[in-house]
Amino acid sequence: MFAESHVTVSADPDVRLFVARSDGPPGRTLLVIHGGPDWDHSYLREPLARLAGRHCLVLPDLRGCGRSTRGLPDDAYSPAAATADLVALLGTLGTEPVDVLGFSYGGLLAQRLILAAPERVRRLVVASSSVLPVPPDAYGDLPERAAEAAVWADPSLSGPALTRAAAVAGARANVRRAEALPHYLRLLDGVRFSAEWLRPLRAGTLPSPRVPDAAARLAALGVPLLLLHGRQDLVFPASLVEETVRLIPSARGVVLEEAGHMAHIDQPDAWLAAVADHLA
Repeated sequence: MFAESHVTVSADPDVRLFVARSDGPPGRTLLVIHGGPDWDHSYLREPLARLAGRHCLVLPDLRGCGRSTRGLPDDAYSPAAATADLVALLGTLGTEPVDVLGFSYGGLLAQRLILAAPERVRRLVVASSSVLPVPPDAYGDLPERAAEAAVWADPSLSGPALTRAAAVAGARANVRRAEALPHYLRLLDGVRFSAEWLRPLRAGTLPSPRVPDAAARLAALGVPLLLLHGRQDLVFPASLVEETVRLIPSARGVVLEEAGHMAHIDQPDAWLAAVADHLA
């Protein structure tokens, strides 16, 4: 279903993104930006693969992630660099505008992408992410996050083993429906975790991915925007959706009940239907 290749997006430093691409009309391309960022795109293939044929799906691994170029200097990992890679990738896809779906951290990069190259984006989906900043008191000390916090604090873990262990430990907080958890854990088994972005994050040198005045700037663009969220998201509060919709006339929100941060795992049919409706 997916053809896999490497696409050169930067010469200095040399960066090649691993890209999975499905068949579909060139004028109906959907670029999918994964989160993490030290994950790969594979956990998002389902249920999006059902759109293949009707849409040309393009799922890259960000620099430092999955099967894309790794081993870069720490200062080569930044939201600006990742956005430049994605702009360059768009240049290889043809001249027609594409639709963009950004998930979690990828939702913040998607906002950067559309502001960097507004003429290249037709519609935008910000999934399990936010346009507005998350208030510092949004959650407090969540007991649901205790297992994941313990992994991050474990001095015996480092590198990809650490990011994998944290993802597994956080699964029960990110997936709301217990019956969906085994499937999600199987997907995590297939993720090629890295820790390239973790190094500058822990060193305090990784810039914030958040766009200043994002709501006002997206409102000025007027690009159709879907905010797709799980009601029980414990990373980005669902309450931010309604506030964002009030600020951006071209935005609409869909909040799925009984769905956590991994809303596409908890409610795959409803999640995919919302995406397909927005792209129609």
